[in-house]
Amino acid sequence: MNSIFPALQQGLPVLIEQFAVTLLLLVLGIGAYMAITPFHEWRLVREGNLAAGIVLAGTLIAIALPLGETLASSTVVLDIVVWGLVALVIQILTFIVASRLIRDLRAMIEAGNVAAALVLIGIQIAVALINAGAMAG
Repeated sequence: MNSIFPALQQGLPVLIEQFAVTLLLLVLGIGAYMAITPFHEWRLVREGNLAAGIVLAGTLIAIALPLGETLASSTVVLDIVVWGLVALVIQILTFIVASRLIRDLRAMIEAGNVAAALVLIGIQIAVALINAGAMAG
């Protein structure tokens, strides 16, 4: 029991720092994603657009998956930042490619087309899982 407190005292600041950096990367990733999408997710979600809600929630998951793996496999903050940024670039590129493959994506999401939202998110999450696996080594 006496060894728990010193370990906690030493490890907790590291955990908090790494967790905070990863959350910051998640916010950065969502911000970058929202900046490049042709639709306005928050407005559509506020209006009750289920497709936009699915896309936004799925994108959060798709960005968090490789970031979580980066956090799990890195021992220093610099690793988390570098590999986290690589993960974000891959996920942003995935959206760009998927949006080119799905014709009229903007119109479909704005119209509440749940099928289009699910296909987009399926692509993003599939790539995120592969991305996370690749980062795990």
